[in-house]
Amino acid sequence: MYVAGVTVRTKQLANNNMDKRRQDYYFAARKIWSTVVDKEAADFNDLRVQIAFHKQLLNIFQPGNYHYFVFNIFKGEVDLWSDGIIDVLGYTPDEMSLEFYMSIIHPDDMPYFIKFEKKITEFFIALPYEKIKSYKVQYDLRLRAKDKRYVRLLHQAIQIDYDEKNFYRTLDVQTDITHIKAEGIPCFSLVGMDGEPSFYNIQDHTLMAGIGNPFTEREREILKLIVEGKSSKGIAEELFISIHTVSTHRKNILNKANVKNPVELVSKVINEGWI
Repeated sequence: MYVAGVTVRTKQLANNNMDKRRQDYYFAARKIWSTVVDKEAADFNDLRVQIAFHKQLLNIFQPGNYHYFVFNIFKGEVDLWSDGIIDVLGYTPDEMSLEFYMSIIHPDDMPYFIKFEKKITEFFIALPYEKIKSYKVQYDLRLRAKDKRYVRLLHQAIQIDYDEKNFYRTLDVQTDITHIKAEGIPCFSLVGMDGEPSFYNIQDHTLMAGIGNPFTEREREILKLIVEGKSSKGIAEELFISIHTVSTHRKNILNKANVKNPVELVSKVINEGWI
């Protein structure tokens, strides 16, 4: 009985840790989305007009078995879930919320989801206003359906409500591609329309890096130079800082990475995608 009790408590602790991780991811995503809105410049268009107008854009996504939703970036919530979600995942629109949606993302795909969303916000913030309408984003990830199986969905989105100060809403379409891609890591693309260039299957270490990058901006600069094989003197000269400062940063970097020497550091940096 004692051993069984320990097993139950161990499972409870594991479940609690998983719930905590999901909550952390949820708040991390909301923090990313909040960077693209100016709260003092809010001016929403009528949602019904938006939906009526933008339903015609669904042909862009060429969906098979799909559902769509309207994500309100400004509020950090979903304004509308289509009835198609019943066919795709088994849930009714009334059962869905943004927090619940994030809770059913496959745990292994969650770090990709957070990084993809971060990359998307950075891309659109930097994009000239007149080109926003010419880009859609797409990536795949697995979601847990109501019957407990995982479904791989191709997620595609365009900006449908924005002005020169704010991004308000996106139209998001998710197509079941489980039969096409049963295995493999999530892929991310930025697709240009109207003659704009596309960037397919973006696979860089910065994008794939884990959320918990422990280094400051200056430490990341030094870390990159360490990986490139630069000496402390060379780093000091390139960054216009003293060798003593470089040595202090190197010591802090080793401690944060929990490694004993530069060889272990470089190996871990590459494996973790920290630069």
